Amino acid sequence: MSTKSDACAQPGLMAPQDAINALLAQVSVIEDSEMVGLNDAVGRILSEDLASCIDLPPFDNSSMDGYAFRFDDLTGETATTLTQVGTSFAGHPYTAPIKPNTCIRIMTGAPVPAGYDTVQMQEKTQADGESITIEHPSAKGNSIRYRGEELLAGTNVLKSGTQIRAAEMGVLATIGISQVRVKRRLTVAFFSTGDELRPVGSELAPGQIYDSNRYSIQGLLTQANVEWIDLGVIEDDKEAIRGAFKEAADRADMVLTSGGVSVGDADYTKQILSEEGEITFWRLAIKPGKPFAFGKLGNAVFCGLPGNPVSSMVTFYKLVWPIINKMQGLTPKPALVVNATLSTPIRKQPGRAEYQRGILSRNENGELIVASTGGQGSGMLTSMSLANCFINLDQDQGDIAAGATVHVEPFTSVLC
Repeated sequence: MSTKSDACAQPGLMAPQDAINALLAQVSVIEDSEMVGLNDAVGRILSEDLASCIDLPPFDNSSMDGYAFRFDDLTGETATTLTQVGTSFAGHPYTAPIKPNTCIRIMTGAPVPAGYDTVQMQEKTQADGESITIEHPSAKGNSIRYRGEELLAGTNVLKSGTQIRAAEMGVLATIGISQVRVKRRLTVAFFSTGDELRPVGSELAPGQIYDSNRYSIQGLLTQANVEWIDLGVIEDDKEAIRGAFKEAADRADMVLTSGGVSVGDADYTKQILSEEGEITFWRLAIKPGKPFAFGKLGNAVFCGLPGNPVSSMVTFYKLVWPIINKMQGLTPKPALVVNATLSTPIRKQPGRAEYQRGILSRNENGELIVASTGGQGSGMLTSMSLANCFINLDQDQGDIAAGATVHVEPFTSVLC
């Protein structure tokens, strides 16, 4: 394949990581917090460390169905017969005094009575009425989960900045915590501008298009677990747009728009932003998504995305999402990037880092492979809906043949 330089890669474009570092240096964590019930905590971010008030497990318990007994009652290598004197169920422990040469039936999770120190699985015993014969002596302490072996009371369980997922919900319930203090949800206001935009479901006149970006942004904000305010489509009127910006800045922590931030854009957006806020218009060495605006609009953070649908989504993923995470107090984690074998050739011009949309899967040998979704134009939104990953291509990278190893960033942390 021949490789040509990217005609849009003018001198002075900012590298992606430099842009992210600069953006994150200019935003702060929201200080407000609130108490929420455990049922409402999923997706929220802890604003304080949490310690356990109990040992975990809170008592010695059996890890399987079987029989509990004193190890010293076993007679060496020969079979030992013990008398069964009761049963311990989960939630209904055996409480009678322990006597020598006895055992109890015990269920998984049931408390092991004080005095018994070993559990033998039922498959390795023989029952005859009230007599239990153990033919293969187990090791002392076998099949017992001891009190506090996972954690002791007072141990920090979850740190401030942790996002509460299903596993954290289970941990909190396990240690008996019914309410948690979390960061207030970030509020993001957004709207679209343009007389060419029509509501979904309406008839299109010549030259009109449906307002897709606003719905993509709404979906991304929902995935980011923020509160969002949709101000709709604002007509191409200077004062109407100014009013929308002021309302958004008054009601939200962040204002987000798409379009109107490119060099040569013939609308009121850039003029109003310059008059009402402290906004910098950036030119980034990424594709798609070169134009980006950032700054302050009143007390709100402002992010201006490109108008092309794919460019808008890519810059949200790469730039806006890290900003949201920091403002919400989420502990930063590097993006998961894996190596995969390219199953389709890729065309790329050197000059800008490129995030092509790909489909990550496994071949018959279980190895990761990735294919391009096809056309990669910045207006081809289907390239995003077909994709489950970005194929991350360095700024100096040119065309790549099938069979090469490439860096892939899955949209979720769970690999296919």
